[in-house]
Amino acid sequence: MVYLYMGLMALGILAADQITKLLTVSKIAVGAEVPVLDGLFHFTHAHNYGAAFSSFEGMQWLFALIFAAFAVFIVWEFSKKRWPFTTFDRFCIIAIFAGGLGNMIDRLRLGYVVDMIEVEFIRFPVFNVADCFITCGCILLMVHLIFFNKGFWKDEKK
Repeated sequence: MVYLYMGLMALGILAADQITKLLTVSKIAVGAEVPVLDGLFHFTHAHNYGAAFSSFEGMQWLFALIFAAFAVFIVWEFSKKRWPFTTFDRFCIIAIFAGGLGNMIDRLRLGYVVDMIEVEFIRFPVFNVADCFITCGCILLMVHLIFFNKGFWKDEKK
């Protein structure tokens, strides 16, 4: 039953990401800004041909390879349950996967990732909904593994 919820969560994340990207492409010209909360953030339609901070620009094959390896890991891990991940850890992994899938769909379909969220209170690159789930999923997973999932770090003797 938990895997059903994880699948639904992944579909929800993917839908939210793709819908926001479609709305951005159809409603906002590339480079245009739409204010949302003055001084906090606005929508800016941007194309990202690389990864975070536009690093590794033009290396789509590398992103596809990393995503494929991550997808294989998830299928293997979730079917074999070899590592002592908790249900919460698995939900974090699904958030990371679904965000990565959303960006991979853009890369394969468009050759770039559509970004639209720009924060004004700090200097930070424009990002999208998928990036939010990838980042939050990674942070929550690391915090949970370090502070709450003590079983993950036990060295089992056989």
